[in-house]
Amino acid sequence: MVTLRIAWRALQKNRMRAGLTILGVVIGIAAVTTMVSIGESAGGLIQGQFEALGTNVIVVMPGTGQRGGVRQGALPSLTSDDAAAIANDCPSVLAASPLVGASGQVIHGNNNWNPKEMFGVGPDYLLVRNWLLRVGGFFTERDVLAADKVCVIGQTVAERLFQTTNPIGQSVRIRNIPFRVIGVLAAKGANIVGDDQDDVVLMPYTTVRKRLFGSGFDDVHAIMVSARSVTTMAEAENEIRNLLADRHRIAPGEPNDFRVQNTTEIANVLGVITGTMTAMLASIAGISLLVGGVGIMNIMLVSVTERTREIGIRMAVGAKGRDILLQFLVESVLLSCVGGVLGFLLGVAGSTGITMAINAWSSGTDWPVVISIPAATVAILFAAFVGIFFGFYPARRASRLDPIEALRYE
Repeated sequence: MVTLRIAWRALQKNRMRAGLTILGVVIGIAAVTTMVSIGESAGGLIQGQFEALGTNVIVVMPGTGQRGGVRQGALPSLTSDDAAAIANDCPSVLAASPLVGASGQVIHGNNNWNPKEMFGVGPDYLLVRNWLLRVGGFFTERDVLAADKVCVIGQTVAERLFQTTNPIGQSVRIRNIPFRVIGVLAAKGANIVGDDQDDVVLMPYTTVRKRLFGSGFDDVHAIMVSARSVTTMAEAENEIRNLLADRHRIAPGEPNDFRVQNTTEIANVLGVITGTMTAMLASIAGISLLVGGVGIMNIMLVSVTERTREIGIRMAVGAKGRDILLQFLVESVLLSCVGGVLGFLLGVAGSTGITMAINAWSSGTDWPVVISIPAATVAILFAAFVGIFFGFYPARRASRLDPIEALRYE
């Protein structure tokens, strides 16, 4: 404690110099804390968005054909019977829903709105997407079989068309066909790219196919599948591939006419990319810590030169070389630790401010504010190491001064 008090008093005598010395450490710690926190915030946002997509979701899409080496686009290779077979015959699958995309204006009274998303889906779509209803109900298998003109709308559509009126039981027109609103979805907010997930209208896929498209075919645009658990995702994918290959009579060695995409794998890849970018940025920011360490060493060398006579007096009254070494090491570590704490506080403020600015700039995107305590702890410990490493040479030089020569120094 005595050594610490002496070190603190020595630093207070040259506050301006001490402040400029720790500036590099402050900037380094702040940069590391900010970069890592922003990176973890982005990772948390990505993970949250994929969780909002649904529970262990697997997306089955039509394959692409080629003619003369030229890609021809998606083939109409999936049917609602495929979705039913996946749900019934794949043990690792919890539920499956066909998906048919549509578009059009939704009209109620004098109000009209063009939703970003309009889908025809099956009764288990909400189970696959892990989506709840705010009010009302969802259509049933009977509605699907009868191609009933019913729909469930998102929160944004409800606000645009009905304002404060209860939408349940109300009639809307889509392509001049009347639909009865039977439910309103719970709010999900914006997705990772800022698109409003609540700006959606859901209808039975048979209704979309027959009444909006006037089609008698059974093809669907995609099949949304939910595996029973994260651990059975790979098994569910294999079961789906084998089942569809058998149903579509695809011979061994021939390319499939469908694609199976695992959203968890996409989330993991994005997480790896985000983590790599965070580590790279943190490493670059960490260079400023080394710059700060060099600054500490330079100032400590100057301090040893300026206090040579003081060192000689202390040695003359009985101080050992290790006492002098410890004093200058403590001063160096104290500079680094003070800079580390100030840098951490500045990093917290910086990451919070940047996150709030991103949320304000990207309407509908809710980046979580994440303060990386482990990263800050490691950064502060590294700052202490920098203080020891770069302070050791000046401290060792001071401890090896000859007392007589030091007393004669002017």
